[in-house]
Amino acid sequence: MKLVTFETAGARHIGALLPGEREVVDFTASDPAPQFRDMLALIDAGAGALEEARRLLQKPPRMLPLADVRLLAPVPEPRQMRDFLVFEQHIRNARAMGPTLRGGARLDPAAVEIPKVWYEQPIYYKCNRFSVIGAGQDILWPRYCKLLDYELEFGIILGRGGKNIAREAARSHIFGFCIFNDVSARDAQMREMAGQLGPAKGKDFDTGNVLGPWLVTADEIADPYNLTMTARVNGEEWSRGNSGSMHHKFEDMIAHVSMDETLHAGEFFGSGTVGGGCGLELGRFLKPGDVVELEVQGLGTLRNRVVAQG
Repeated sequence: MKLVTFETAGARHIGALLPGEREVVDFTASDPAPQFRDMLALIDAGAGALEEARRLLQKPPRMLPLADVRLLAPVPEPRQMRDFLVFEQHIRNARAMGPTLRGGARLDPAAVEIPKVWYEQPIYYKCNRFSVIGAGQDILWPRYCKLLDYELEFGIILGRGGKNIAREAARSHIFGFCIFNDVSARDAQMREMAGQLGPAKGKDFDTGNVLGPWLVTADEIADPYNLTMTARVNGEEWSRGNSGSMHHKFEDMIAHVSMDETLHAGEFFGSGTVGGGCGLELGRFLKPGDVVELEVQGLGTLRNRVVAQG
């Protein structure tokens, strides 16, 4: 299923897309059951609630044209957000271009030194889970930023929590997948990370985490490690990659993070940026008014406009 959170008539609802992606079945129509209160409630209610949602698709209580509702992030406030760094080519490209932001020359990506620990374990940071927006919502340009960038990622929402989860059992903890645009203030990020901590204001600003356009349940994605990932700005393709180049998989992330730490249903794990999947790697940056489209095979297209604040 392609699950959505949306607003209609000033109220927030959840539902699912019908085939063709033109109509939404409203699970929250008139006196909703507790498991359909919001997306986290549906996730918490487990497999039985998901089967009930599938039955509603067969006999919809109410259908709405997708064009008549306002999509929000499928999980507007995840219980936790972690973003990983698992595409080697992205690291090489980004670090090769780093000196150009300080007026220097581009390095050879093949010569970039990557710390040994990166190969040994998934590296991540925690995002601001309160700054999430969805498809069609505006990305507000931070006032302190001169170099704004998109990052082409996808990620998972956990359907079950746990602690010390074995890698071979980790796939069963994935509820679904969605696209992630990890919007970045590159100049702020470069400045602050020289202090050996972060990222902070390079990532943390309102509207900086974009999830959507919907949450595709795990059963619909046979192989998450063979998905074409494409970025377009104002209709022009800027990059194309494939999720198969992930050095660490989502199963590795779940096993690693859950070591002596309890994970919870409704948490989000981002893949990190696919190789070539951001403007920094290309020496190109966004400008106010740009429309960013991130497409991942099977997961839809996440489209947002960049807007300068007055």
